[in-house]
Amino acid sequence: MNHADVVIVGSGHGGAQAAIALRQKGFAGSIAVLTRDKELPYERPPLSKDYLAGEKPFEKIQLRPEKFWADKDITLLSGRTVTLIDAAAKQVECGDDYTIGYGSLIWAAGGNARRLPCPGADFRNVHTIRGRADTDRLRADIEGGARRAVIVGGGYIGLEAAAVMRKRNMEVTVLEAQDRVLARVAGPDLSDFYAAEHRAHGVDLRLNAQLEAILGEGDRATAVKLADGEEIPADIVVFGVGIVPSIGPLIAAGASGSNGVDVDDFCRTSLEDVYAIGDCAAHANNFAGGAVVRLESVQNANDMANVAAAAICGDAKPYHAVPWFWSNQYDLRLQTVGLSLGYDATVLRGDPAERSFTVVYLREGRVLALDCVNRTKDYAQGRKLVEAGLVAAPEDLADIERPLKELL
Repeated sequence: MNHADVVIVGSGHGGAQAAIALRQKGFAGSIAVLTRDKELPYERPPLSKDYLAGEKPFEKIQLRPEKFWADKDITLLSGRTVTLIDAAAKQVECGDDYTIGYGSLIWAAGGNARRLPCPGADFRNVHTIRGRADTDRLRADIEGGARRAVIVGGGYIGLEAAAVMRKRNMEVTVLEAQDRVLARVAGPDLSDFYAAEHRAHGVDLRLNAQLEAILGEGDRATAVKLADGEEIPADIVVFGVGIVPSIGPLIAAGASGSNGVDVDDFCRTSLEDVYAIGDCAAHANNFAGGAVVRLESVQNANDMANVAAAAICGDAKPYHAVPWFWSNQYDLRLQTVGLSLGYDATVLRGDPAERSFTVVYLREGRVLALDCVNRTKDYAQGRKLVEAGLVAAPEDLADIERPLKELL
């Protein structure tokens, strides 16, 4: 195939959903999905959870079976990495000299796992968790006898991986450069709770920890060295320090953007007939007070995919979706709805000591977001509060006996 009416770059949640949504909306033209992955489209969240733990086989995390893509006449062009976009000629070039023309292009390439620029970062047993191949290599090291892990980064990925490794009775050290875990996505109440939980499960959690180098012998890491000179032995090292958006070809082609590629309310970039969705798309978000943000979530990828597909089908509707996220660690189910950016107050609903509670984030009395730990009802009902931008009295929000839906 050398031309498709719609070419989609990336086969993660956003790219796969874009192809599916086009067919659901009656798009009859040709669709091609270019992806550097060699597998059928699959879920990403399990990579740091039950797939890493070996509790869920790969077949169970595939988004659709192989027959689905053939039945929907969606062509999967796997093992290809886009290197250049010719926006004038409306062509995409890949590193293997493959070129394909497009009528519309949907960029859903996500990002690459970030590695800190320190000596030793390229040792064979230094890992990231972004794709199936990453997790397979990490699992191979663990199953090959690795007993001591050092995880760099106390965000979702790092803490989820730490929980999996502790279940396997590995020695786990987590290094977080800031003064609390989850600092980028949550307030101190939640950070303190998860720090205590991981320590209670035997994780050596270091805050304000600065990595200086990864030490090793031959091609393998044997320890990490901190800025204060301490060396921590390691059989494996895992970086969980975020992603670098994959936008190089778009920016080189003239698209606007810096930390992500800029898109409008309909997921359109500044290039004609070129859309961008998911982790790499920077957009003005109503639930962030109109601030331009990138959201790294399945929800955002899927909802943006639907917006782009609708626009291509001539039924353009602006992106307006409530953000939500989740994380599984040990027996804790964290569900987040809304964005806590810019909050000026919090309300604690429930008792963290009982391992079931909710943190409500407010700005000028208005509900911005909720972090719900083992409280699914709060999460489900709190969504309505976030959508409404409800102004609520703190004492009402804190009353654990009162369902949140009663506040509407």
